[in-house]
Amino acid sequence: MSDRVRVLVIDDSAYNRRTITKMLEAIDDVEVIGYACDGEEGLRKALDQRPDLITLDLEMPRMDGFTFLRILMQNLPIPVIVVSARADDQNVFKALEFGAVEFVAKPTPRISPELLTIRADLERKVRAIAGTDMSKILRRPGASPAAAPGKGRIAVRPRRKGAACQVVIGASTGGPPALQTIFSAIKQPLPIGFAISQHMPPGFTRAFAERLNRFCALDVSEARSGDLMTPGRVLISPGGRNLVFRRRGEEVVVDVVSPGERQRYVPSVDVMFESAAEVFGSDLLGVVLTGMGNDGARGVVAIKDHGGRVLAEAEESSVVYGMPKEAVATGRVDKIVPLPGICNEVLRGCGF
Repeated sequence: MSDRVRVLVIDDSAYNRRTITKMLEAIDDVEVIGYACDGEEGLRKALDQRPDLITLDLEMPRMDGFTFLRILMQNLPIPVIVVSARADDQNVFKALEFGAVEFVAKPTPRISPELLTIRADLERKVRAIAGTDMSKILRRPGASPAAAPGKGRIAVRPRRKGAACQVVIGASTGGPPALQTIFSAIKQPLPIGFAISQHMPPGFTRAFAERLNRFCALDVSEARSGDLMTPGRVLISPGGRNLVFRRRGEEVVVDVVSPGERQRYVPSVDVMFESAAEVFGSDLLGVVLTGMGNDGARGVVAIKDHGGRVLAEAEESSVVYGMPKEAVATGRVDKIVPLPGICNEVLRGCGF
């Protein structure tokens, strides 16, 4: 790849194409080499011009974004950022399964100057995924929603005493498919509670929870303040908010709270990890998955200081080796594990 990131913009709206192009060209070392009005034209230009990165709308005439992604990934795997409205939240996760690396949420499905508000998010994600090793994306294990719970690939033995019974997971770029890989391997109920902070904007986490629930034998839902953290349950922090824990007698409940004014990563993995460490102590297992930035590193230290254990995803499977790398750099991670082995390692850490 040259020093400049060469980007192809695909969107059926002329206004959106111009606006996204203008935002991209304002980024140092980024060059927009062309644009396309639909997937068919985009595919021709991608194969001809071989950009370093593509921004993609999903709902387009002639050839939609899903068909485009399927053909592109078979012939010329290139990092793709989906630029999608919140109304298309289910489609976003489908696109990630088809090989897209990241997504940026349009503030409105209508053509509007509000599109300019995505500038900072777009720049951050372009910088994070330009040059992504697409072989990591293409070899991610698939998950079938049709697979019936109770016929799992994971053998569950009687639980070992003194092991963790609460798992907290943090993720960012590449996280949704990674989480799907982990939870689709769980095909029978388990006496373990899970909580997830996945960097995601408001409006998408409920659809993500519903999608993950279809792949897993556990009860997956978007968290609400007052929800009980019980065995067999998976709570996902709502986009744009933070998840914290507190004891209420013998029970543990969660609260969904607003982030601090200068908090960069939301939902915050650090906030969730630190809160969980105080509540669960040595009964806690933390997992840091793929993602950009250093969110989770401070929380890893807190988990270890309270007697818990920590796993980090290995570089070989991380789409972006930012968060796991920073976690490992603390010197407090117990084990570094490639994505396909994380589910088994979690079960082992929980005494199964």
